[in-house]
Amino acid sequence: MPPTIQQRTGRALARISLAALIAAGVWLAAGCRRPSLASEITGKRHVVCTIGMITDVAGIVGGDRTTVVGLMGAGVDPHSYVAAPRDMRELARADLILYNGLHLEGRLAEQLERLAARRRAVAVTDGIDPARLRAPPDFAGQYDPHVWFDVSLWAQATERIRDALIEVDPAGKAEYERNAAAYLAQLAALHQETRARIAEIPRESRVLITAHDAFGYFGRAYDIEVRGLQGISTDSEASLRDVNDLVDTLVSRRIKAIFVESSVPRRNMEALITGCRARGHDVRIGGELYGDAMGPPGTPEGTYIGMVRHNVNTLVDALR
Repeated sequence: MPPTIQQRTGRALARISLAALIAAGVWLAAGCRRPSLASEITGKRHVVCTIGMITDVAGIVGGDRTTVVGLMGAGVDPHSYVAAPRDMRELARADLILYNGLHLEGRLAEQLERLAARRRAVAVTDGIDPARLRAPPDFAGQYDPHVWFDVSLWAQATERIRDALIEVDPAGKAEYERNAAAYLAQLAALHQETRARIAEIPRESRVLITAHDAFGYFGRAYDIEVRGLQGISTDSEASLRDVNDLVDTLVSRRIKAIFVESSVPRRNMEALITGCRARGHDVRIGGELYGDAMGPPGTPEGTYIGMVRHNVNTLVDALR
């Protein structure tokens, strides 16, 4: 007996449902690589980044094939950043999410991990050889996340950004590789330039004291002693003992300048100045450095290369 219209319709719907389930399974297994709605509308991959340094590189390497959005602007501390509803909407519509990793985005990390199940999310520090990561003994067995202060390490992060863009947009491989190669050449030149400039500071004066211990990679790469009043994360608090220890260093070594950071309040550094003055030693603010955040958009310091140059020039002018 031939099947009824209802039976034929039911079988057809079952086949369609099975096909849809298989397609959805393939999509999920591939990490949700299907282009986002924003990408389908604009024809460009929608890339969402956390910190400004990543946003800058992603825009350069992505070029005309991407729309790049940064969540954290000038002066924003990533250690304590809490995502707003608009940030979650941006993350949910991204083709690619780029973040630093190594626990830098402490309060955002949980949301990033959840989104990784539905959207392609890449920690740019995954491309760095772990042997070159700092693991300070006071950082609870974790790596120092501030890798951008060693330009040679940031070059490895740039390569990871390039590869991530190729993964979500294979058709743009040639453009991404061309853009990345040109930028990597600039980073290689910047690395050598930074070494030469820091070498202008007399060795006995080559001491960088700042708000928190973010410049460890910088010190190791460019041969300058670094001391931070707070720990690796700004979520830690400087104790009275920390302040007194640094005052001892400043007074005994006659260090003339300390440095504030654009994303960290100045109050602790002012406590150092007061403590030194009470012991008959004058120390001044040598300038403002960009630590966990870059400068405002449209300024030289609003780019990674401009930020590094600003920091180096500020140090050399104050310590030389």
